Amino acid sequence: MPENRDANQRRARREQLQRQRAAEVRKLRLRLLAAALVLLASAAVIIAVSRKGGAAPENGESGPAANISAEAPTEASTESTTAPVRVDQPQRILPNKPTTVIHIAAGGDLVVCDETVNAVGDSGDYTTTFQDVMPILATADLACLNFEGILAGQPYGTASVSAPETMLTALKYAGVDVLQLANSKSIAGGISGLSASLQAVRRAGLTGVGTYATNADARKGKGYIIREVNGIRVALVAFTKGMDNMTLPDGSDKCVNLLYTDYDEDYQTVNTAGITQILKAVANEQPDVTIALLHWGSEYNDLISSTQTTIRDLMFDNGVDAILGSHPHYVQQVEFNEGTGKLVCYSLGDFFSAGDRAGTEYSVLLDLEITRDNTTGETKITSYTATPIATVGSGADHRVVRLENAMTAYELGALSAVTEAEYAALQNGLDRATARLNGE
Repeated sequence: MPENRDANQRRARREQLQRQRAAEVRKLRLRLLAAALVLLASAAVIIAVSRKGGAAPENGESGPAANISAEAPTEASTESTTAPVRVDQPQRILPNKPTTVIHIAAGGDLVVCDETVNAVGDSGDYTTTFQDVMPILATADLACLNFEGILAGQPYGTASVSAPETMLTALKYAGVDVLQLANSKSIAGGISGLSASLQAVRRAGLTGVGTYATNADARKGKGYIIREVNGIRVALVAFTKGMDNMTLPDGSDKCVNLLYTDYDEDYQTVNTAGITQILKAVANEQPDVTIALLHWGSEYNDLISSTQTTIRDLMFDNGVDAILGSHPHYVQQVEFNEGTGKLVCYSLGDFFSAGDRAGTEYSVLLDLEITRDNTTGETKITSYTATPIATVGSGADHRVVRLENAMTAYELGALSAVTEAEYAALQNGLDRATARLNGE
């Protein structure tokens, strides 16, 4: 099956990336050591002559608090941009292996706006925009995020919320597999814009979830997708609370999975029948684990509404194992029951956005560890980690970085480091991301 081949290729790609990164890390450490020796020698001469010295940036404790487990940042990011070799050799599970473990990575909103569209200047190549988070996305067995925009051609940017297809190409290269398309901007370009977006997503080799070009496609797709990852069947569904108060036209009422029946008004009446119908269809597929990507809540607000808790319980009662939220643009709390393996993250924040509003410039990439007991067949989420990320830079330097790695690069004086002002903002973002995940 194509999905199995993709999973095997991702695993081979992950292993190659890990080898490449280890080699680059060794090179970087040697360069930094040499630079440090030169600096020490220069400092000694200056002190001897002038008896005066400059203070280096303070390197204080910046480790994450409980529930944050980011990749240890010991050096600046130096991931190779060379396209990984694709390998078709199948990966087989040994019969006597007691468990199978896979990892699913998830990001929040990629907001299509002038700042994100113009992040590459005239080059049109967004590869470096997402390069620093590639080690997280590409090394996961499956990676997803919410694409809050459309792909309906020019003009691009805030007014149209349309993005160039090269942005999708870069996301695919960075390791993203699935895009949530059920969100506020699903029909910003009408049903024709939705259809164009779905075609662009397919051309990029990605999979969209939560929307359909026609009602006939919706009936055929049944509202979900199934991906097999290392022998574990993962079901993904996506729903949105609404579409900026826009209404689906007659004859296209099934083209977007909806959380509310009053989706164009007050968001008070949960679409219980519609949600249950899709989740029952998922259950009939007998997946090992089900992930729900929900565009819900209120923008720039930490409030968890009563209808959200109703939806959460409805999802869990109908077989969903994890709920990954978007739309508020802020990181919100994670609730995880280790006994049942049920997890909800109410909002992952903005994966990539203008980053010009306090609280939206930082977010997290969540990694879900899913374990199957190969004796009993029981499969559930066994743990999760969260890597803080941030949107930094401006103009053609607008990009996503791993927050702690960017801080370490600055402290080590790397040429690609963030500015002094951005460094201070990253320190605050690390503290706030930690607190928000813990519901503080």
